[in-house]
Amino acid sequence: MPQPFPSDYFKRQDDSADSLFYTQARKVVHIDDKAIALLTDYYARHLPQNGVLLDLMSSWRSHLPATITPQRITGLGMNEDEMQSNPQLNEFVLQDLNKNPRLPFPDQSFDAATCAVSVQYLTQPLAVFQEVNRVLKPGGIFILSFSNRCFPTKAVAVWLASTDRQHVALVERYFAESENWFDVQAEEKKGPHDPMFIVSGRRLQKMASDNL
Repeated sequence: MPQPFPSDYFKRQDDSADSLFYTQARKVVHIDDKAIALLTDYYARHLPQNGVLLDLMSSWRSHLPATITPQRITGLGMNEDEMQSNPQLNEFVLQDLNKNPRLPFPDQSFDAATCAVSVQYLTQPLAVFQEVNRVLKPGGIFILSFSNRCFPTKAVAVWLASTDRQHVALVERYFAESENWFDVQAEEKKGPHDPMFIVSGRRLQKMASDNL
């Protein structure tokens, strides 16, 4: 089966183990307050009340609104110190998705998943999107957000070579190529602040594997 993307799309300037890069905790936010407020507002409008949430590529802040009351929030990220400092997480898992994209959760475990300002670092994005689809319940939403900032040595080549608009199109294509998604939507917020781009999609009601 032909691959939908050339392999060099996902090369990086620094291809050393990500575990080395993320050894040091970086307790800073990577977007400004206005962009964070825009993301939090999107979450308030789209995340379910009383849901079980997965915060993918998690850090010390999840930017979830106080207006939702999840049953449980699980973080999956690379730095233990950062996630221990995240007051919104009930539990967390240490995992390098570029080394192992298989999520350590049963099928249909979560009502929603988020990935804030990190999609640009995925070297196996389709495998990760397929895994998120697997662990979401039917109709569950996957929300990805990004701005125009990144660690350039760890961002994949296709991201560094693309414009903001192309970044949105690329994430939309990740949804399309990983399949079993519907209602893929994009929002773009620009102004006197860091730009905020949000792409979301929902898991279809049924997968072929559900019948096995």
